Order: sequence, then structure tokens, then C-alpha cells
Amino acid sequence: MNIDFEKMGGLVPAIVQDARTKVVLMLGYMNEEALRITMESGKVTFWSRSRQELWTKGSTSGNYLNLVELKADCDNDAILVKAIPDGPTCHRGTDTCWGEENRGEDNPLLFLSELQDFIEKRHREMPEGSYTTSLFRDGLNRMAQKVGEEALELVIEACNGTNERMVYEGSDMLYHLIVLLTSKGMRIEDMAAELRERHNPGWKKH
Repeated sequence: MNIDFEKMGGLVPAIVQDARTKVVLMLGYMNEEALRITMESGKVTFWSRSRQELWTKGSTSGNYLNLVELKADCDNDAILVKAIPDGPTCHRGTDTCWGEENRGEDNPLLFLSELQDFIEKRHREMPEGSYTTSLFRDGLNRMAQKVGEEALELVIEACNGTNERMVYEGSDMLYHLIVLLTSKGMRIEDMAAELRERHNPGWKKH
């Protein structure tokens, strides 16, 4: 990530977004050292303009921002920080610095996007010892086969098992489906968009 720190005198705005809910949590500023510490520690760190020093969000309150992903904007002079907060983000005790509630836990479906973000990170970095990495290395046929195997196990549990086991096997199927989608450069949102399109009264089967 090539950030142009010189453009605004050594600091760039860093917009923090909850990686799970997509709610914007706060705005801070980073210099090169703050960005480096954030990347190395996994805890979002800023440059305090009022105190003229580095500060890691949560170092006093315990409400850390746990880094998921960093993205530069189109001009390379602003950073989007995707993170998972340990608690309220604002020093006033609210979820966001705009006083909004961050209630992603009320909608577990949002986790599917977060899960794919994580799987895409695995695809980019391919860390050793990761089951997801092993799937990517085994290739497309193996990934597709795993989706089929998990779908069959889901059907078996639906017909002859318990609801708990059906949810378990269905979760396995969804995970392997997202891995397969990632390998094809697609996302689970593509399927959601297709289903939304089918919901339209004028939709016709291809």
C-alpha cells in the first residue's frame, strides 16, 4: 500500500469501519509510524494531533480496534481501516463517534461478508498450516468436490438427522461454497444479488 503522506504534511485521514457490520466508527489520522505499528501489532494506532504523540485506540479503555484490512483510496491519501471493535469506539462511551448504534450482532447474515473477506485474505497470503490455504492449493476440482460432499451431508441430516446437525453441515457447505466462489473471483453477495433479482415480479428463468 503506497500512501502519499507528504501531500498533507505527513498525516492522512484514517476512516475506521466495522469489518462485520460496515458501520463507520470513527475518523482518526495516521502518519507513517502509526500505519506501521497498526500493521505490525494488529491494533489500530493513530497520531494524536492534540497530544502530538502516537496512541493505540483502546490502550487506556481496553476498547481496542482489531485490524482486519487496510485499503488506500483512489488518490492514495486516505486509508479505510476495517476493524473489529472490542467495545464502544467513542471516548464518550457510544458505539461510534456519531452516536450511532453498531448492532451487527442482530443480523448474523452480515458475518458471511466478513467470512469471505477473511477467506480472500487467506487466498492472497496463503499462510502455512491453514485449512483454507490447503483447499486453494488442491485446486478447483477439489474445492467443488467439497461443496458437493458437504451438500450431501446436509441432505442426509435433513432427512434422517437432527436440526442441530443439519445446521452444522449446512454451515460446512456454506464455508466451502465461499472458498469456491473466492477461487473464481466471485463473492457470496453475487448470489444474494441473483436471488434479489429473482424476487422481482418480472424475473424470468434463464
